[in-house]
Amino acid sequence: MTETNNTAEITVTEKAQKEIKKIMDENKIPENYGLRVGVKGGGCSGLTYQLGFDAENKEGDTIINSDLVKLYVDGKSLFYLSGTKLDFSDGLNGKGFVFNNPNAKKTCGCGDSFGV
Repeated sequence: MTETNNTAEITVTEKAQKEIKKIMDENKIPENYGLRVGVKGGGCSGLTYQLGFDAENKEGDTIINSDLVKLYVDGKSLFYLSGTKLDFSDGLNGKGFVFNNPNAKKTCGCGDSFGV
């Protein structure tokens, strides 16, 4: 496990942090849980983003502490997500989390998958 207070690996905007906290509060998810951020194979561009809450880190995870939330990221996912900014959009084009990933060479139209 690697723990860092420097969010250089993945940045979470204030808007996204507030939305994550709101979801945690609405679903009565305990304060000690973190947001697991990852990627898996699939989707129309090759890799798909994953978000979920987890009670604890797993072996090989990097822990990233933001102001309001804690992220757990496994090593394989961090390789693809390094430099990514996680944001939240509630605009006319839809509502949801947005991954601004500098490593993505191609993305699908919905923004849920990417290729490197």
